[in-house]
Amino acid sequence: MTLIQNNKDVLCNNLQIKDGWLTGVAQCSSPHFTPREQGVEINLLVIHNISLPAGEFGGSYITDLFMGNIDVTAHPSFCDLAGVTVSAHCLIRRDGSVTQYVSFNDKAWHAGVSCFKGQDRCNDFSIGIELEGTDNIDYCQAQYQQLANIAASLMKTYPAITKDNIVGHCDIAPGRKTDPGEAFNWPHFHHQLASIQPEKQ
Repeated sequence: MTLIQNNKDVLCNNLQIKDGWLTGVAQCSSPHFTPREQGVEINLLVIHNISLPAGEFGGSYITDLFMGNIDVTAHPSFCDLAGVTVSAHCLIRRDGSVTQYVSFNDKAWHAGVSCFKGQDRCNDFSIGIELEGTDNIDYCQAQYQQLANIAASLMKTYPAITKDNIVGHCDIAPGRKTDPGEAFNWPHFHHQLASIQPEKQ
């Protein structure tokens, strides 16, 4: 894991993307990714939530999961994670700190069986961002601000991502997934995003 700087201090709207990686955030390259097929347009941003164990925050378990080395004996609820290979492009912690695991130019394994506007296999053309949280615990203001910062940078780098193409995991896998859940305040997120990049609304 390469910590570029204390990213709790990077709660500002000047995040840059270089060669598929955010500058100024922690980077921890996951082995759980697939190169994108040539010519695929990245046009979707999917918002998830995750906590390990469920409802508990902090610690290394999320990173361990995305890196494929989680100790499944560390908690009784982890037994179902044995052999699971998943990842997201980024994780935003409760304090707003960010870790990126997969280049935006590659496919992270976050969406699973999914469909958006009639197109299946959303991993192929999407970017997945995890918020440390649960469906029914309020997210933190630092998370909304950092999510908006990252979304604005993504919209600038990948113009096919528009406000209407920022969705929850629940929207592309209805009945199977519920995140980011009722606790996620979409109007507040859209307000945060509009304050950074109004021309993209």
